[in-house]
Amino acid sequence: MSLDPLTIDGAVAVVTGGAGGIGKGIVRALLAKGATVVIADVEEPALDAAVTQMTGLGAVEGVLCDVSDFDSVVALADQVFAVHGHCNLLFNNAGVGAGGGGRAWDHEPNDWKWCFGVNVFGTANGVMAFVPRMIESGQPGQVVNTSSGDGGFAPVPMASVYASSKAAVSCLTEALHHQLVTDGTRLGASVFYPSGGLMNTGLFNSHRNRPPELERILRPARRSSMTFDELKARLEAAGRDVTVADLDDLGRFVVAGAADRRYVIARDLTDTVDLLHRRAEAIGRFEVPPHHDMGI
Repeated sequence: MSLDPLTIDGAVAVVTGGAGGIGKGIVRALLAKGATVVIADVEEPALDAAVTQMTGLGAVEGVLCDVSDFDSVVALADQVFAVHGHCNLLFNNAGVGAGGGGRAWDHEPNDWKWCFGVNVFGTANGVMAFVPRMIESGQPGQVVNTSSGDGGFAPVPMASVYASSKAAVSCLTEALHHQLVTDGTRLGASVFYPSGGLMNTGLFNSHRNRPPELERILRPARRSSMTFDELKARLEAAGRDVTVADLDDLGRFVVAGAADRRYVIARDLTDTVDLLHRRAEAIGRFEVPPHHDMGI
């Protein structure tokens, strides 16, 4: 069953992690198209600043929300449906890195709990809190889940926890889309792979929002996540041509993909398709498939 394109003008949209990075670009793009936007974010100063910056662009409001907490996401959904009556677009975009060590055995349980709590449970909480009400409203809608080429397609080996979380998001989104279609709803799902350049987002210092109870305790002296500037410098030193993505342009691209009901929303997939073919061939030979080679 094919779904008709969505009209963004007049739609109600929710963007988690919308106070910065790619989420902020998505918010700007939605407002430019005439949507009413609810920005949900766990970082209150950034949320307040984003709402202030965006107020002149259209109908926008902010709701403090911790996506890893189901009750917090339910409260977000309660407010959205009480105020607006429906939700047409849900962008489960909030995400964090894993922090700590790069090798699987250098991580500790709190790294997994924090990363999966936001990236995987955050997405699942959005689906559980919003989708039943979106279906019941009878309105057309789209759920857009932010994954990553790192894990969603193939892992970067030194990012095993993060890659695992994003693989889970891709799998969840695929299953969700099949369920929505099989049940004959007016909803579809999309998986968004940030692409088109290196992303200068809050992901590189996401530890700023890490809850105290989930801090590293076994090996607290291990290195912190690499900063954006450090990664960019290492890639350039390795001879890579580094393009930094325009996040506002990327936001417009995501919104256009959601409106068109595209399942995969991504750019520059030629190399990825080749990698996926090589992975499938290796698996068919019972071999370890090739991974994402960052070249550093």
